[in-house]
Amino acid sequence: MKRLVGLFIVLITVNAYSQEIKPEILPAEIQIKTAVLPAPEADKANAMVYGYNTDGELVILREGTNNLVCIADDPAMEGISVSCYSIGLEPFMKRGRELTAEGKNTKEKREIQGAEVAAGKWQMPIVPSMLYVYYGKDDNYNKETGELTDAQYRYVIYTPFATVASTGLPSKPHEKGMPWLMDPGTFRAHIMVGPFN
Repeated sequence: MKRLVGLFIVLITVNAYSQEIKPEILPAEIQIKTAVLPAPEADKANAMVYGYNTDGELVILREGTNNLVCIADDPAMEGISVSCYSIGLEPFMKRGRELTAEGKNTKEKREIQGAEVAAGKWQMPIVPSMLYVYYGKDDNYNKETGELTDAQYRYVIYTPFATVASTGLPSKPHEKGMPWLMDPGTFRAHIMVGPFN
């Protein structure tokens, strides 16, 4: 009987503790300020921004009027990572988020998205489209100002179905920071640039 009571107390304690450890959701204005960090300065004020509500759900925090969409840092993930991308990539990014929410892994997501593109359910942009990423450590993030120091940039240019032959780019980098083509010949072919250190 004592063991049962002890186990019951442990389960209640663990359950209460797990309910208490919810990710901290920062105010919308701070999420927005951080989300637009990777964007070119001229585009920050008018970019659309997705962020998190008090329930931890991804929602639109600000409607945009230009061609950029930015994503706030996921409070449930370690480290700080924000990104902005061309609005032409929204069908691809949105579908990726939906599949992630369904519990699909990276391989499954790529297979499903590839099949959907081939079937014409949605399409990738027909012109090169930009993704800006800025990421760093939690210790270097100021939650009151939304500033991130000692962080790194990574640039990604989606060029669907581009190949090594069509671009002249290598499929692997041989110098730090050099551009190279990832996933050549596929719907998600993209030129990677950086990080530089």
